[in-house]
Amino acid sequence: MTEKRSATGDKGMVVTNHPLASAAGAEMLLAGGNAVDAAIAALFTLTVVEPMMVGILGGGVAHLRLPDGRHVVVDGLSTAPGAARPDMYRTVSDVLPDYLETEGAENRVGVLAMAVPGALRAWCHTLERYGTLPLADVLEPAIRHASRGWRATPYLSDCIGDCAADMVRDPELSAVFLPGGSPLRAGERVVRGDYADALRLIAREGPGALHGGALGEAVAAHMRRSGGLVSMEDLRAAAPIEREPVRNLYRGHEIIGPPPPSSSGVHIAQMLNVLEGFDLRSIGFGTPDGVHLLAEVLKMAFADRAVATADPAFVDVPVARLTSKAYAAERRDELRMDRALEWRAGELMRESANTTHVTVADAGATVISTTQTINSLFGARFAIPGTGMIANNYMFNFDPHPGKALSIAPGKRVFTSMAPMMVLKDGVPLYALGLPGGLKIFGSAMQAIVNLLDHGMALQEAVEAPRVWTQGYTLHLEPGIPEATATALEARGHRTERVPAVGGGMNAIAFAPDGMMTGAACWRADGVPVGSGGGLARAGVRFVLETGRR
Repeated sequence: MTEKRSATGDKGMVVTNHPLASAAGAEMLLAGGNAVDAAIAALFTLTVVEPMMVGILGGGVAHLRLPDGRHVVVDGLSTAPGAARPDMYRTVSDVLPDYLETEGAENRVGVLAMAVPGALRAWCHTLERYGTLPLADVLEPAIRHASRGWRATPYLSDCIGDCAADMVRDPELSAVFLPGGSPLRAGERVVRGDYADALRLIAREGPGALHGGALGEAVAAHMRRSGGLVSMEDLRAAAPIEREPVRNLYRGHEIIGPPPPSSSGVHIAQMLNVLEGFDLRSIGFGTPDGVHLLAEVLKMAFADRAVATADPAFVDVPVARLTSKAYAAERRDELRMDRALEWRAGELMRESANTTHVTVADAGATVISTTQTINSLFGARFAIPGTGMIANNYMFNFDPHPGKALSIAPGKRVFTSMAPMMVLKDGVPLYALGLPGGLKIFGSAMQAIVNLLDHGMALQEAVEAPRVWTQGYTLHLEPGIPEATATALEARGHRTERVPAVGGGMNAIAFAPDGMMTGAACWRADGVPVGSGGGLARAGVRFVLETGRR
């Protein structure tokens, strides 16, 4: 039994992690726009109604399938400022668990935690190149909600409570989200007038409003006053990169995902290649052997990840080797079914779990799966005065120690686990999916693909099914994993821990041969699928009003 219900439609499908964002995307489709128009409208709306997760000062990755069958990955990830240095933070430890921590948490909270934003320019680039509607049209729902207000969800209220100790120190965030010093309660109306004005300026001037214009000057001025590093030169130089995706075959299906600096395309391929040597359907879902295999391939992936996630402009990434069937065979031969192994692991890393995901498809064969974030909940926990724009804390994704693959360098892109994935059969899309969740993203996406292709689950079942996760030490198990399985895993040497959730709210679309689309969103977030059916009147129909005597 699933907790939510899927939606269907043959004219379009929008799935996001907030009902108003899904409605904004559906509004674009119903107005004659395509999937890209809908996705960008949904993202702008999410910056208003899911402000703890995503913003125009953030970054992310979009995976597009175009009507001609091409796949394009738009990398809009944040970069280190030009004034950033490998030793700009004072680290507190060279070993776990405090390896990434710095004195004063400067890489996590405050102006030194902010990297150069890439989201706005990437969204506008994607819309201009692949969309059909004007920027002002796709911004309209976001502006409407920011200016008129919307009702806070319990999810938003809980997130504010989690961050209140930091947010209360920022007058901009406090005024909106901590009225009277207390977190907004679920159901209370939220109005973001300053942010509505910022969006109106973007509607008039385009991304140049931030990357060279008045909004950019507001960012640069706040950085100068407060000791931050992001400059107007950084903002002007920020630009998305279009990349070729990573492609891999798994049981006759093509699995397509983003390349480095994203982990997902490489490491999902790597894990599936290893799993391909086992009959997972016969092994069964949630069994000791099934979960053991998932845990071991996750550990393998994280063992190799340290050399495969950095910006390829700075680090030589061995994509072909890591995604080869031959390499998978070598790793498979090392695997033991009777006991857990300590794989040759690099340094364990952290990555914020606070992200959002949007999956959209239209009747014209455009599909977009995109993951976006400001990194941590409410990013760096401050807003740019007078604009309502919430800063990212993407500098936390870099290794604060010099001399490492993921160390800070001016202009270097952050690494990410974002996994906007698509699955094809004979060149035809079957599924598009993705989720938030930091380091847990690509492993969760892999499990959803296994659920669909090996275990034969329906889409709603696949996104809601219990997940597991590890990067080498503790094996996290969601409540739905049987206790007998946990006991058997402990006997094999796994150190298990029960957790409420692994990763965030997945959303996905399935495509049927007859053109019907199914959208699904899981219980881990406020996700809502909205499908479009029906259509215009049959050609040639006339309605005649007959009048007569009374």
